[in-house]
Order: sequence, then C-alpha cells, then structure tokens
Amino acid sequence: MRMYDIIHKKRNNEELTNEEIEYMINHYVSGEIPDYQMSAMLMAIYFNGMNDREISTMTNVMAQSGDMVDLSSIDGIKVDKHSTGGVGDKTTLIIAPIVAYYGVKVAKMSGRGLGHTGGTVDKMEAIPGLKTNFSQEEFFDIVNKTGISVIGQSGNLAPADKKLYALRDVTATVESIPLIAASIMSKKLAAGSDCILLDVKTGSGAFMKTLDDSISLAEKMVAIGENCGKKTVALITDMDIPLGNNIGNSLEIKEVVDTLNGKGPKDLTEICIKLAGNMLYLANKGSIEDCEKMAKDAIENGYAINKLIEMVEAQGGDIDYIKNPDKFEKSKYSLDIILEDNIDGYIGSMNTEGLGIASTMLGAGRETKDDDIDFSAGIILNKKVGDKVKTGDVLCTLYTNDEKRLENAKNKVKSSISITKDMPKKLPLIFARVEKNNIEKF
Repeated sequence: MRMYDIIHKKRNNEELTNEEIEYMINHYVSGEIPDYQMSAMLMAIYFNGMNDREISTMTNVMAQSGDMVDLSSIDGIKVDKHSTGGVGDKTTLIIAPIVAYYGVKVAKMSGRGLGHTGGTVDKMEAIPGLKTNFSQEEFFDIVNKTGISVIGQSGNLAPADKKLYALRDVTATVESIPLIAASIMSKKLAAGSDCILLDVKTGSGAFMKTLDDSISLAEKMVAIGENCGKKTVALITDMDIPLGNNIGNSLEIKEVVDTLNGKGPKDLTEICIKLAGNMLYLANKGSIEDCEKMAKDAIENGYAINKLIEMVEAQGGDIDYIKNPDKFEKSKYSLDIILEDNIDGYIGSMNTEGLGIASTMLGAGRETKDDDIDFSAGIILNKKVGDKVKTGDVLCTLYTNDEKRLENAKNKVKSSISITKDMPKKLPLIFARVEKNNIEKF
C-alpha cells in the first residue's frame, strides 16, 4: 500500500477503504508518512469531504493511536459533555454537579483556553488549592466517592489528533467538517464515557459561524458516536452573545456559584437546564421534559451547589471561595465602558469573538500556550443584546492587574458592541437538537 495511491483516490473524490485509512493514520503517527504527503491528503479531504463510514473509521483509528481510558471501575453510567468553545462558557461546572446529584457519573477531562475562548481547567484553577492533575486511580476514586471530577487532559490521549491538528493549523485545513468532527470525537472516544452530549456553538464567538455548518458538524459527530456504540446527542447553541454576564476565570466561577444558587443570568441558567436535562436523558433518567424538571429541582433545592462543593473539596480546593465568592482576589484596576455618544437605543449586536479577545488582552486568557493567566482579569457585562441603553449608561466593566492593558482592551470592546435605534430580533438560545436520524429545529 502506498500513500501516493490513497491521496490519488481522495483527490478524485473516491471513497477510502477502512484499511487505507488505518494505514494512513498509523503510518503518519509513526513518522513513516511525511508531512508533505499528509498535507496533500488533508487538502483533498477539505475539498472532497468524507462519508460517515470514512469519518467514523478515521476517528476510531485516531482514538486508538494512544491511551484508551477504561472507566469500567467507576460504578454506573458515565456521561461526558463537550463544547466546541465559546466566550463566557462555564456550563461544565454548572451542569456536571446537577447530573452527578442524580447518580450519573461525570469523569471529565477538560482543556485549557487558547485564543479568545476560555478553558474549564483555567477557571477551576482560579479556586485556591484546587488541583486538576491526578493519577488515574485518584481520578476514579474521586468520581466513585462524589460522582464527579473534572481534571486536565493527561496521558497520551489521541496523539494522532495532536499531530494532525498541528499540520491542519499551518495548511489552511482547520475549517473542514470531517476533520473537526474526527478531531473532537477521537478525544471523546478515548476518554471512555458511555454517552456523549455535544454543545455545538454557532455565531460570531464560535468556530462554526453559520447554523447550517453547525448542524452539519453536529450530524457528523452524532453519527460517529452512534457508530462507535456511544449514545450521542448534540444541541446547537447560540454564541452570537457571550454566555452569562461574566468573562474571565474567577469572575466566571462567581457566576457558576450564583447560577447554582438560583441567582444566575437567565440565558446561562436556561442553557444549563437544557444541557443537564439532555445528559440525564442520555443516562436513561426519563423523558427530556422530566429530566429538565429534575435539573431545575437540583438548583432550587440546593443539591447541585452542594455537589460542586464536594468536588472542589475532593480536588483540594478551598470551599470557602464557593461558599463566599467575594473572597476571590479583586483586580487592582477597573474601567467602566460608558455609552458616550448622544444616542438612545438598544444593544444591536455584540461581536462575541471580539469580547473574548478583549478579555485575553486584559490577561484573562493566553495568546500563546506558555502565557500566565491573571485569574481576576476579565469583563462584566451590564448590558446585552436587546437591552435598552441611553447616554451615560455603563455597558460593561473591565478588570486587570496591569493598567497598561486597559486602553487596547477598551478599544476592542467598543468596536465589538453596536447600538441600534430599533430593538433587534430576539433569537433562541438553542437553535436545534440533533440525535440519531432526527434533527429538531427550534
């Protein structure tokens, strides 16, 4: 078998056999296939795509290129959730305690932030003392005792994806739905859970900018999960507006606590109830309607916040910061962004990616993987799309420990918010739900 012949087939829009895909991935990981040949293959896939069987085979081979986590020593059904990335997206730390309260196990490995999207692990590490690096045995023990643990990605999960992504990044082939689907799902399969909920973001703050592309990606990932024996559902959720009001690590932890105490922003609370309800549904806890009611009850009765406290304590974190979020260190410098133009109207739109970049500019995120994070830095939004505004209103407040960062971040924020005279059309928070052989649009 020759890589030349495999490239030739895909260039001519022909299907690859399972054996050809296995050869291609395994020999690339081992270094026997050079980057220039794999670059040609990635571009052929970018233009000609892959069918569901090809994508499922590629995903499985990528997943099996490294460690496959065996969660069988954890009792009960294990459900994982993956978000394709967003700004202000702290949903994992809200929904995982909700579902864990009902006996559904969440053994989750999460990533760090890079670029304009935040990482769950970075947010967690804003809690003093909290550890996100454990041995597999310690990780499993925490999940068996508390029902929940969220740690950083460790070991040698899907090394084929790591190597392929680095090549996609420099060959203009990142925005390929088959390649994105295989990348995400290879890591989910390697992580070992029984069921997978996918939160596919769409809009200005997401990697998928259009609803059609987001649904297409969701369909591919659901098909992969189901073909690999994992019960899988995807929700298409809005990322044309940041989720919640707080952007930045400790600021988002405060909002997590507020939400679990029943005092969170309406949009964040609504999406979390939908996500948690779908996770409970995947774990066979009842109908979607029943499971969403269970999620609401877990918040209203204080069960979910207590489960978060259990997890934080089990991972070495100081639970006083969850019981009293005002203990978090406050930034030395802050700046209100005031509507100065002589305009009365509405927030017409927010460039969510721009706001995420502004938060990174304040120190809340990384521009390179080695950058240090200012846990207290970020943005609190006082107004969001559709809100009425008038001259003198504070649109949002910027926070940082480095005063020199404020000016550039201020300019970025101002260019990311538009004011209109007419109230903009209200869009749903959840656009669609995708499961096997069914797409439901809202």
